Amino acid sequence: MDLGRLRSIPSWQVTLGAALLVLGFLIAAQLGSESPRVRYTTQERTPLLETATELQAEQDDLKNRILQLRSDIQSVEGQGAGSADLVRQLNARLEEARIAAGLIPLTGTGIVLRLEDSQMPVPPGASEADYLVGSHDIRTVVEELWLAGAEAVAVNGERVTPTTAIIDIGSSLLVNSAYLAPPYQLTAIGPTDLYDRLSRATGFVDFVRARGEGFGIRLSFAEPETVDMPAFAGTVTLRYSRPLAEG
Repeated sequence: MDLGRLRSIPSWQVTLGAALLVLGFLIAAQLGSESPRVRYTTQERTPLLETATELQAEQDDLKNRILQLRSDIQSVEGQGAGSADLVRQLNARLEEARIAAGLIPLTGTGIVLRLEDSQMPVPPGASEADYLVGSHDIRTVVEELWLAGAEAVAVNGERVTPTTAIIDIGSSLLVNSAYLAPPYQLTAIGPTDLYDRLSRATGFVDFVRARGEGFGIRLSFAEPETVDMPAFAGTVTLRYSRPLAEG
């Protein structure tokens, strides 16, 4: 070995080489520690995809209406005099479209429902999942709220829109793009007799009997003076579409 050559290597090169070696070990350790992606499979995948496709079409239509109304408002505003009444009409229509798409927060009369897992012991041979609140339970209650006249619904603060999917992810739920853990609180804005309508609905009564009496799923409700409804926090960017030309 040429000792003279080793002595001639600058100290900064030795330091740089050592740093790169340490960095390589850190990257290898990081890659090795990453957990594999959790693969989610469910028997409800096919109906969920079909429902998501239908809801996506409805949401796209609402978004398209919003863009068209915005364009109409800008056009009318540019015309000047005589457009005040038409602008008010367009603004009212735009507000309705925003509400339907869940793009603005709301406050009004309504109810709050709370679903909690069962505390009953699971019998031998029974499925533990039957004693937990799952996506099917939440979807059923949300559907019954719509049928009872609810104008807006949220699950643990996540606004339910035409494109919202409610999916089981282990012992939690995926709603929009948020992972929610039990218990689940559903807030709904609607008429003052919303709970009376809901409690008389056959579908809701059957749900309470099947899940509450059959498996001990706990359901409670409250009727506060006002209910605050958050706006949808996801993206509403249009893809592969454009507003239709007038006529």
